[in-house]
Amino acid sequence: MVKTKKKGKGKASQPDAPTLTPKEIAAQKRAAKAARQKIIQVNGACIGFLLLIGLPLMLINEKIGLALGAGVPVMYWSYMFPRSALWLFLLYMPFSGTVIYQLVGGNALFNLAKDAFFIPACVALIQECKREKKPIFVNKELIPALGLLTLCATLTLLVVNGSMQFVLPLCSNLPNNGQGALCKDGQPLLQGILGLKVLMGYIPLVFCAFYFVRNKKQLLWLCRIHLLLALLCCGLGLVQYRMLLSGACEGTRNEVGDALFKASVEAKCLVGGSLGYSPSQNFVRLPGTFASPWHWAWFLISNSAITFTTAFCDTSLWWRLGGLVGMALVFFNAVICGQRIALALVPVVTIALLILTGQVANLKRFLPIGVGLGIVLMVVMAQHPEIVQERIASFQSRAEAAPPEEFILGQFEWAMKEQRGFLGRGLGKATNSTRVFGATALTETFHPKLLYEMGYPGMLAFIALTSNISWVSFKVMRSLKTPSVRNFASSFWVFILIISFFPYWYPLDTDPVAVYYWLFIGVLLALPNIDAQEQEKLKAAEAAELASKKGKRRRP
Repeated sequence: MVKTKKKGKGKASQPDAPTLTPKEIAAQKRAAKAARQKIIQVNGACIGFLLLIGLPLMLINEKIGLALGAGVPVMYWSYMFPRSALWLFLLYMPFSGTVIYQLVGGNALFNLAKDAFFIPACVALIQECKREKKPIFVNKELIPALGLLTLCATLTLLVVNGSMQFVLPLCSNLPNNGQGALCKDGQPLLQGILGLKVLMGYIPLVFCAFYFVRNKKQLLWLCRIHLLLALLCCGLGLVQYRMLLSGACEGTRNEVGDALFKASVEAKCLVGGSLGYSPSQNFVRLPGTFASPWHWAWFLISNSAITFTTAFCDTSLWWRLGGLVGMALVFFNAVICGQRIALALVPVVTIALLILTGQVANLKRFLPIGVGLGIVLMVVMAQHPEIVQERIASFQSRAEAAPPEEFILGQFEWAMKEQRGFLGRGLGKATNSTRVFGATALTETFHPKLLYEMGYPGMLAFIALTSNISWVSFKVMRSLKTPSVRNFASSFWVFILIISFFPYWYPLDTDPVAVYYWLFIGVLLALPNIDAQEQEKLKAAEAAELASKKGKRRRP
C-alpha cells in the first residue's frame, strides 16, 4: 500500500516523499560536491584569464581587450553552464541597449554580448543531447519546411552573394559608381552571412527552449521572470518619460529643423539609446531600455502577450495580480512611447488573446482585468491628451497617404520589379543591420523583404515554415489534457500565430520579438512532456486518495 499523509481537513492526501537509501544519499552528496568543484574551477579560470590576459589587452586596445579578454571567459562559462547562460541571455537582452549606450559609450561589440551567452550554451546542449541520445530535432514535422528554408537560404548565399563577391567588378571601378549596373558593392558575402544570421540565427532557440523548460515549475518561473523584466523595464520607461517631462533630460526639444523630428543617440535619457522628444511639435519617440524606439515598441507588443499569460494562466493569485499590473504598465508605455505600431498592436494582441484562448468566457478573471485595463487607459488618455491626439493624427495621415493594403501591395510590386534572378538579390541586401558591409534597400514589410533578398523560393519557403509551425503548435495545444498547461499553450500559440504572418515591417528580424517567437515555439513543443508529468501526478494523487479511503473502510 502507498503511504499517505494528510495535509489538513478537506485536502486530498498525497504520497509520502520516497525514502532514500544510504547509497543514494551518498551519491547525491558526491554529485553536489562535484558541482561545487566545477563552479569553483570554471569561475577561477574565467577570472584568471580576465586578469592575466584581458586587462593587459584592454590597456593596449580597448576593443580587442573586450573581445578577447572578456568575450572568451564569457563564452567558456556559457559552454560549461548552458542553462544558466540561457537565463543570462534572456535577462541581458532587454537591457542590451542601455548597456551599449549608457555604460560602454556605444561600443558595437556589446551587440554581440547576448550571442556570447546563447551560442556556446546551444552548442553545449547539443553535445549533451548527443551523449544522452536525445533528439536534436525536437519535432520531426518541422524538419521538411526547415530543411527547405535552409536549402533556399544557402543557395542564395552561395550563388548570389558568392557570385557578387568573386565574379562581379567593383562598383567604384565603373562609370557613375556602377549605377544601374551589376557590380560589387562592399562585402556581399559577409553581408549575406550576417543576413543569414539575422534571418535564421535564433531558430536553434526552439531546441534550447525544449530542453530548457523541463517541468511545470520551470515553466511558471520562465513566465514569472519575464513578467518581472516587463515590470522593471516598463517602470524605467515611465521614469524616463517623467525626466523628459520635468526637463531633467532635454531630449530633442532644443534642436532645429528636421532634427526636431528625429530620434538621436545624443538625446538619450537615463536608459536606452536613440530618443526623440520635442514637446513643441508633439513629437515623442522613447527607446525605453532598448537601443531604439522601434525595438522598444516590439518589446511592449511581445510583453502584451507575456504579461497576459501570467495574468490568466499562473497558478498563484499574487502572480496573476502581478500579471495584471504588468499589462497595465505595458498599456501605459504603449500610449506614451510615441510609436504608432505599439499603440495599435498592444490592444489588438490583448483582444486576440482574450478571444482565441477562450479567456473572455472566464468572467471571474476577465471582468476585473478588463475593467482595470479600461480604467488605466482612460486615466492615461486623460492625463496625456496631446500624445493621444498626435498618435491618432499620425495614424490618420499615414493611412490617408498610404493605406496599409495598398502600401503592402506596393512593396510587393517593388520587390517583384527588382528581381534579377530566381534566387533574389542576395541575403542581407534589404536587412538594416547588414549595411556595415554594403548598401541595403529600404523595405518596410517583411515578406517583400524576403522576396527581394531570396526570390520566390525563399519567400515561399519561409511562409511554409511559419505555416507549419502554426499548425504543429495548434495540434500540440489541442493534445494537452491538463487545463493549466493547456492555458499556457493557448497563449503561446496565439502569439506565435500573430507573429508568424504579421506583414508589416519585420518583427522576425528584430530583437526582442524574434527571440521570444522562437523561444516560445520551443516551450510550446515541450508542453506535452510537462502535461504527461502533471497527469502522472494527478493519477498518483487519485491512487493515494483511493488507497486512503479503502484503509478507512477497513477500520472497525
